This record gives sequence, C-alpha cells and structure tokens, in this order.
Amino acid sequence: MSELANELENVSANKCFGGWHKQYRHFSRTLGCTMRFAVYLPPQAMVGENVPVLYWLSGLTCTDENFMQKAGAQRMAAELGLAIVAPDTSPRGDEVPDDPAQAYDLGLGAGFYVNASEAPWSRHYQMYDYVVKELPELIEAHFPVSDRRAISGHSMGGHGALTIALRNPERYRSVSAFSPISHPVDCPWGQKAFRAYLGDDQALWREYDASLLMADTRATLPALVDQGMDDAFLERELKPETLEAAARASGYPLTLRRHEGYDHSYYFIASFIGDHLQFHSRQLAQ
Repeated sequence: MSELANELENVSANKCFGGWHKQYRHFSRTLGCTMRFAVYLPPQAMVGENVPVLYWLSGLTCTDENFMQKAGAQRMAAELGLAIVAPDTSPRGDEVPDDPAQAYDLGLGAGFYVNASEAPWSRHYQMYDYVVKELPELIEAHFPVSDRRAISGHSMGGHGALTIALRNPERYRSVSAFSPISHPVDCPWGQKAFRAYLGDDQALWREYDASLLMADTRATLPALVDQGMDDAFLERELKPETLEAAARASGYPLTLRRHEGYDHSYYFIASFIGDHLQFHSRQLAQ
C-alpha cells in the first residue's frame, strides 16, 4: 500500500458472484472535494491475481450506484475475471457550484467529463483529469488490478468514454458506449454544458467531441457502440450517424449496432452489457 491508502474510506461492501462490490470515499486533489466511487472485484482478484479493469462512466443525473445496481454486469465480470470501476458523474459537496436553475443537465450530476475552464466551474469541474489520471492511479495503487484498462459508458458517459479513449489511446485497450452523445458541439445538451464549462471558444469544444476526434484520429483502438432506435433522445441529442460518418472518413474500427424497440434506459444496457464485457475481455487479453 502506498501513502495514499489513508485517503480511502470504505463505505460499503457486498459479496457478489464470489467477488465483492465495494464503495469508497476519498478526497480528490483534482476536483477539490470528497468523491465516491464503486468497484467490483471479481473472485480472481481475491486469490492474488491482478485483474484488468473496465472503467464505467454513467450519464446525466447518475452516481456511482446506478450502473452497479441496474446493469447486471457482475455475473459475467466474475466469469471473465474483470474488475469494474464506476466513479460519480461530477464533483459533489456544498462548496461545489451547481446550476442556479437546478437543471438536470448542468452542474451536479452533469460533469460531462471535461476540464472546465470557466468560473465558477473551473475550481472543481475537472472530471477529465480525474478519470484519466487520478482515479486509475488510486485504483492501481490500492487494489489487485493491472494497468490493462478499458473504458465504457452511457449517454453523457458514453461521450466521456469515447472522447477520453480517442485522446488517450495508449492508456486503454478498448472503448465502448451505449447511446453516447456523439456530436455534442451540435446538440442542446452538449452546447449548454460546453458553453458553461468551456466558454465560447469552439476550439476547446472540439477537444471533447467524439465525432470530430474520430474523424481526425490515427488511433485504431477497437470501439463498440450500441444504440436503441426507440430512444427518445436519438435525433435531438445523440446523433450516432455523425460518429458513423467520422469512422468512415478516418477508417476507424468502429462497430455501431442499432437495436429496434430499445430505449435509453438501463433495460437497454442490461440487455447488451454481456456483449460489451466480452468485447473488452477479448481486447484486454491481447
């Protein structure tokens, strides 16, 4: 254990499919506040094996709990020997600014996985650095895991997973997403968040747009995206066709699957999470 060990406070622990689901609280130097994350450690991690890690980024209004409680990922993660880490979706605390109108798509629960540059957000809303740097450092220092990483997410978290992987392909073996916000510079959710967090500089916005990044990248990190065709946010906010066009333009290895009848909910995620875990497991094994 490193000297950081005293920063971790175990909040809860539940045995699950021979492994353990645990919640921890710690003070984040990056975000300047106390944060919570959840980790599922499969049975293999209990007997001394350093297992690979899938980082899961959740969507608007979620915490570390939604995916862990609703997606049903632990059974297959246990079979595959895969740890799952789920951070919160934004900084939290009385000192952390929130949207004055208390809208669900800005402020608490809506960090958008960017490094904010505008006041009052810039002091705490550094979720990009937290996910890319601080959290993996913490996980790899204190848990029986390796540095083989994959990343995935849903909606706002799908946007986060894709942009983080595209900007840091050397840190991950694979990336996947459910219903990602694929082109945030051209949708209401993204425009509202980016204008608040990043200001009016469109060049900064482009750094967090998966479609624009994918169109320009030379990376070849395998990507899997699933989209429900009965998703109420499909045309206005998600725009998967822009991601598909970007992949064609750059030759990026994207698999984008469309599913009739499925919506934006965790019922959709639970239906196909097994495919995603198997996809990541194959890449992590290479």
